[in-house]
Amino acid sequence: MNPVRRRRLLWVLALVVAAAIAATLVAMALQRNVAYLYTPNEVISGEAGADVRSGQARFRLGGMVAEGSLRRVDGTLESHFDVSDGDALMPVTYTGILPDLFRENQAVVATGRMDGDRFVAEEVLAKHDETYMPKEVADKMGQAHQKHDVDAPAAGTAGSAN
Repeated sequence: MNPVRRRRLLWVLALVVAAAIAATLVAMALQRNVAYLYTPNEVISGEAGADVRSGQARFRLGGMVAEGSLRRVDGTLESHFDVSDGDALMPVTYTGILPDLFRENQAVVATGRMDGDRFVAEEVLAKHDETYMPKEVADKMGQAHQKHDVDAPAAGTAGSAN
């Protein structure tokens, strides 16, 4: 084989290997930063997956802050509250300054991990309008209610004879 041709082939191979390594590193970085959105019912029922329930996976928890659930630990930045999707409640712990617009009966999206039966949030996001709910959260809650309504028999239909 001609030495010039051999050198050119080595450069092409080196370029292909470098591109493959770069693509692998980018894919790994993106995969590590992906945080899926789940509702409390999906987490509790196990639909979110075993790695979510075990605390191995970082994910986003979306729903409404349950009324009467916000408790702050005196002298610290630690807050405890429950997030509801209408079917289930998930207790949440957050250490930090809550957004100014955070309040009960408001839509919230928290990012973090499970610790036993409690969600430990690293970041909490809230929206300003009480009628606003993030589209992802509204869609997830709607799907959960539709599935719940299909799974549960209609009240008063069992054993009724007309």
